[in-house]
Amino acid sequence: MNLDFSEDQKLLKQMARDYLKEHAPIAAARAVLESDAAYDAKLWQGIAELGWLGTALPETFGGAGFGALELAVLAEEIGRALAPIPFSTSVYLASEAIRLAGSEEQKARFLPRLASGEWIGTFAVAEGPGIQSFEALRTSLKNGRLSGRKWPVPDGECATFAIAAARSDRGPTLVLVDLSVPHVKREPVPTLDPSRSLSALAFEACPAEVLGPEGNGADLWERLADRAAVLLAFEQLGGAERAFELTREFTLGRYAFGRPIASFQAVKHRMADLWVKLELARSNCYYGAWALSTDADELPVAACAAHLSAGDAFETATTEMLQLYGGVGFTWEYDCHLFLRRAKFCSLLLGGPLPWREKLVERAATQNRFVAAVDEP
Repeated sequence: MNLDFSEDQKLLKQMARDYLKEHAPIAAARAVLESDAAYDAKLWQGIAELGWLGTALPETFGGAGFGALELAVLAEEIGRALAPIPFSTSVYLASEAIRLAGSEEQKARFLPRLASGEWIGTFAVAEGPGIQSFEALRTSLKNGRLSGRKWPVPDGECATFAIAAARSDRGPTLVLVDLSVPHVKREPVPTLDPSRSLSALAFEACPAEVLGPEGNGADLWERLADRAAVLLAFEQLGGAERAFELTREFTLGRYAFGRPIASFQAVKHRMADLWVKLELARSNCYYGAWALSTDADELPVAACAAHLSAGDAFETATTEMLQLYGGVGFTWEYDCHLFLRRAKFCSLLLGGPLPWREKLVERAATQNRFVAAVDEP
């Protein structure tokens, strides 16, 4: 059994790291955060030209024809760089939704433009703070028109279209909505991480087209969320690893009482505990990548484990970063807060840790019952 990426995939990973090191230093995330820009348009076009946006899309629709494993290694490097681009929303969710559930006409219309970076997609499920429920959707779809309000919508400020969840006469449904029409009103929503924008979208009898079977939106969203959770976990893993490396470097260079603070036992213990969290997250991410690439039955459980463990590692790494940097860690000039902001954003992007913990318990119990039943004589 191969428990690691292939040599070609590792080469892709190194090429991505080298490119982002040159074109997306941490200063790029800070520049977007401190400006009115919604994302780094130059970086977005650059990775589009490299083919990253169409990594897992078929070549017939302008993609590179690779798979989930190649996309996972790119996601890790995107997270490591804190790249201020709508990669997760447009690639993991919008592109994947249309690839899985779109009609041939929708695929031909959307996927080439997504792969080229001409269009940016996002998803609009939330209708306010709190855990979202498809049974309680207030946004409605009637006669091909969408009405309601969605917020917060990640990358809604720069998106060309959104995949929105709405209730129709047949039940919860996902629809494609053009955000450039006059029937859509966008408002910025304050966010902890301004390098990734949030918006409120108001739909007033907006033209919309159904994605996948009408009334099957809840099941389709579950499939999409699981797949996106694995890829987002790799982003979180990359960010956590970079925060760990920077903290280690800082503690080795910061002196107290004539010696590096990294030599003190209390600091060593904290860094060792953090390293264990990182390795646990990496193991879960690799498990999730395998399940995603093979469409294994274990994917629902693997997705929860990967997203939760990587999110925990990222948030812990940024917290320790702030603490071990000392007083300067809390200042604007140092980059610790950039990592903390992104960790919080990624943690909440797909609904927050609580519902994912609940899903993990329910799915693991169901899987164990299934295994027990199969093993019974």
